[in-house]
Amino acid sequence: MDTLNELTSAVQTYFDALYECDIDKLALVFHPESSLFDADTGEVFVEPIASYKNDVSTRVSAKSVGLPLEAAILLIDYLSPISAVVKVRIRIHDNVFLDHLSFVKGTIGWQIVSKIWHLEKVMDHQVYEAQL
Repeated sequence: MDTLNELTSAVQTYFDALYECDIDKLALVFHPESSLFDADTGEVFVEPIASYKNDVSTRVSAKSVGLPLEAAILLIDYLSPISAVVKVRIRIHDNVFLDHLSFVKGTIGWQIVSKIWHLEKVMDHQVYEAQL
């Protein structure tokens, strides 16, 4: 498998993990020492991956309620053959997020070492149901 296919496969694992609320898939794609960051409130919020996995494990998955997976890779920027930043958009229920995922390719493949996320918009649930 070439570098681009390996990286996009890791991104797909990330999408599937969030869509399915699957912490085993999160553990595959996130480095165990990674953290997530957000500053939408004006303060920097930092969440270690262990805490994030716990949060995801308590959610109702979009898949379980029959919602489609809405996710896309918007940009891949290689810093080197073994490091890249991937900008993605993903919808989880009514929330649409933009994420910058910093990936490093180690001995077990591409893993996210940090994630910066932004809540881009909240969709009207009734409009969403009408689209189904």
